[in-house]
Amino acid sequence: MTEQLSSPCGILPMQRIFGLSMPDYSRENDWNILHYKKKGMIKVMENRQIAEKVIELAGGRENIQSVAHCATRLRIITADKEKIDMDAVENLDKVKGSFFNSGQYQIIFGTGLVNKIYDEVQSILGDSVTANAAPVKKEGNAFQRAVRVFGDVFVPIIPVLVATGLFMGLRGLLTQEAFLNLFGMSPASLPSNLIFFTQVLTDTAFSFLPALVCWSTFRIFGGNPVIGIVLGLMLVNPALPNAYEVGQQTASPLYFFGFIPVVGYQGSVLPAFITGIVGSRIEKFLKKKIPDSLDLIITPFLTMLSGIVLALFVIDPVFHQVELVVLAVVERLLVLPLGLGGLVYGCFGQLLGIFGIHHILNFLEISMLSQTGWNMLNPIGTCGNMAQAGADRNPGSAPVFKQSITAVSCGKCCVNGCGVCPDLYNRI
Repeated sequence: MTEQLSSPCGILPMQRIFGLSMPDYSRENDWNILHYKKKGMIKVMENRQIAEKVIELAGGRENIQSVAHCATRLRIITADKEKIDMDAVENLDKVKGSFFNSGQYQIIFGTGLVNKIYDEVQSILGDSVTANAAPVKKEGNAFQRAVRVFGDVFVPIIPVLVATGLFMGLRGLLTQEAFLNLFGMSPASLPSNLIFFTQVLTDTAFSFLPALVCWSTFRIFGGNPVIGIVLGLMLVNPALPNAYEVGQQTASPLYFFGFIPVVGYQGSVLPAFITGIVGSRIEKFLKKKIPDSLDLIITPFLTMLSGIVLALFVIDPVFHQVELVVLAVVERLLVLPLGLGGLVYGCFGQLLGIFGIHHILNFLEISMLSQTGWNMLNPIGTCGNMAQAGADRNPGSAPVFKQSITAVSCGKCCVNGCGVCPDLYNRI
């Protein structure tokens, strides 16, 4: 029987962690998997087969209420978690572990692969997920559920921001004088059109971040994502004073009714998130009240009109200040003297994952990047993770290592705050 190692992220088979996979002919017959190497060839389950087995072992179509994914994990909400065969799921090919947290059954596949499995699951389920009428028991407290929504909203946006960060780094390298000198060039010799092109790559995502947040929020809350993205674009319409220019005092806000300041919300996160929630609620309410014959015209019109009025005059002025206060408090904590901020976050940061509220880091990190261009949480959190790994690998703590292994990050997906790194599992 395979020895099991417990970790904060669930139960992981020992042979899977250390790459000691052995022939298992019973599983080959049951699952059509060949788990041994022969002449350099490995036959494994296709993604479609894995998706079908995941659905079956999660209790079938009728037990699945919704399916989502983060950077590494497939996340399933079920009507009855007792119908899930966790042991069988963890024995599936390409599955690195699973656990149940905050009402979600989460299966660890790894970066990239989870997207493919998710697409296959969605194609198999089709509309059956939304058609399931069985009531779902709300697990976890209200705060945990709210933070989980943060994760559902921001996880699809993270790859775009990561790519933008890579563009920024590449642009910084290519415009460095020392680098250009290697080719007999200087920054002044670079074509202006090339500089403009790199600005398109580096500035677009953060300039239109509210549109991305509104789109994702509408999608999660059951609204029309197209209405969401248009509402988000309205928040950064060029007709409004640019938020960055207002902050630099090169432009002035517009004042309505003599006391309500209105500016664009470039780089803002929380106001767009709240606008998306309110807008989707309005749309769903109107769909219930407006006759079907008028729904196509009246519902989008009233949703966008009421949504932008509430956003510009109520939601954004209030929650933009809330966002700035939250960021100021977090940044003040992190810059405490003598490294006390890092000590506090390093000691208690992992508890966020244990209690299932770690997705709030997505909001904080994206807000920091959009407001200041710096992510102060990521380096400290990564150091904390690596310190845990060092403690486990210390020869003096070998008895502890035999019983547990700490999931750490390789740096590819730590912005997601998920604390799970399949690449590291494969290398340990």
